[in-house]
Amino acid sequence: MDPKELTIKLGLEFNSLEEAYLFWTDYGGMKGFGVRKKNSSNSKKDGSITHYKYVCCKEGVRQYDKRDPKTTNPEAETRTGCMASMKVKRFNEKYKVIEFFYDHNHPLHPPETVHMLACQRRITEKQAYELEVAEDVGIQQKVLFDLMSKYVGGRENLGYTWQDAKNYLNSKRRRDMAYGEAGCLLQYFQQQLIDNPSFFHAYQIDSEEQITNIFWADARMLFDYQCFGDVISLDTTYCTNGDHRPLAIFSGFNHYRGGVIFGAALLYDETIDSFKWLLETFLQAHSKKRPQTVFTDKDQAMARALQEVISETKHGLCTWHIMKNGIKHLGNLMKDESNFLSDFKKCMYNNKEETNFEASWRTLLLKYNVEENTWLNSTYQIKEKWAACYMKYAFTLGMRSTQLSESINSDIKSCTRPNLNINQFFKQFERIVKEKRYSELKQDYEMRQKLQRMIIQSSPMIRQLSQEYTPPMFNLFQREWDLIAATNINKKQRNGSSW
Repeated sequence: MDPKELTIKLGLEFNSLEEAYLFWTDYGGMKGFGVRKKNSSNSKKDGSITHYKYVCCKEGVRQYDKRDPKTTNPEAETRTGCMASMKVKRFNEKYKVIEFFYDHNHPLHPPETVHMLACQRRITEKQAYELEVAEDVGIQQKVLFDLMSKYVGGRENLGYTWQDAKNYLNSKRRRDMAYGEAGCLLQYFQQQLIDNPSFFHAYQIDSEEQITNIFWADARMLFDYQCFGDVISLDTTYCTNGDHRPLAIFSGFNHYRGGVIFGAALLYDETIDSFKWLLETFLQAHSKKRPQTVFTDKDQAMARALQEVISETKHGLCTWHIMKNGIKHLGNLMKDESNFLSDFKKCMYNNKEETNFEASWRTLLLKYNVEENTWLNSTYQIKEKWAACYMKYAFTLGMRSTQLSESINSDIKSCTRPNLNINQFFKQFERIVKEKRYSELKQDYEMRQKLQRMIIQSSPMIRQLSQEYTPPMFNLFQREWDLIAATNINKKQRNGSSW
């Protein structure tokens, strides 16, 4: 309403009580005071409202509370007994102003602070939708609030405060969790099945009928595993809440050597039984197809479960986790420009023959005087799971780590914050999966749009492969082909009549 029209006089008419209160609110905003509803009178005939009184927010005084003397930090007093008010009465289908008091006994707010009054703050349906969408895609509340304020020319024009936004989202979370964590889980899985009947999920219940372990894989994950599931990574280093319940991610490489997720699980703990259930459920979801190689971190319970469930699968250790644990346990050896870390990497990656590895390992222990180091000795006992000379015969597709890409790790961390409830977690997880799939779609576009660079322009075979292979695979083949062309025979030995 135009501020020039906000003039109160006796006999002023309104079509409804809502219109009257909105007028009183706008009037208070123009003058600089907050408003609220006081009381009403009802008709004895039909119970309808005949009178309604609207007052200043500082009307009345705070009633005495017996708890006040015991309150360490009582709330500040806001009531001053202000008499400013407007009273309306119903005449036929209209409401008219029959009483109006303007005088206030307190300072009025300047225009710069009027937007902070409670009656001037309201979140519209459009703003509520924006807040919900922003939370779903992981935008921080403060960032969104600043962005929305910029759009409307300042916080005073936004219509709500940052605290209002926080309160709204907190209320929504409580409503979403009305059925508890287990109820929300079942609702989520039910909706996924409605959207796509191929969606797979399973959960384990303990003796007290409480849900413990949960596994799920959507239709695309099931399809991707059939195509790319020969070598997988199982990472359980993420925690989803303050109770440190692990999130397990099954992942691998796609035809662009990008990270692709085959399934996920929320585990109750990291025991042998939990991992056995997880692996058995994973195989059930993927039609019993077993991977040829699986990479994990150095977890003994997981290693035991892998041996019992898929013993024929090659078990490799994540080299990234080994290096990380090495820094944790042997940090004292890496001070003062020490070369221990680089020497350790050479033992891991550079020795293609077992005799060379053994020699390098002994040299490492003697050089740094760590022959009795417990961590190094325990790591050496499982050398066949991480040393290059032992892993060279395993089918790995070039994977040596559960760290398929830094982007997967950084994205997963965004949905494993301790303050996320189960609904927020699933929304964030779905967002990450969609981002990975869109990245693959973008690579499909790039492959169709751009011609691949050929090292040998005149070769018909190379030209054909450039049209069939994805860019990463084609570049890998070209490098190998180039190495073949550069091969020289250093020694010939004649055996009988043949060379």
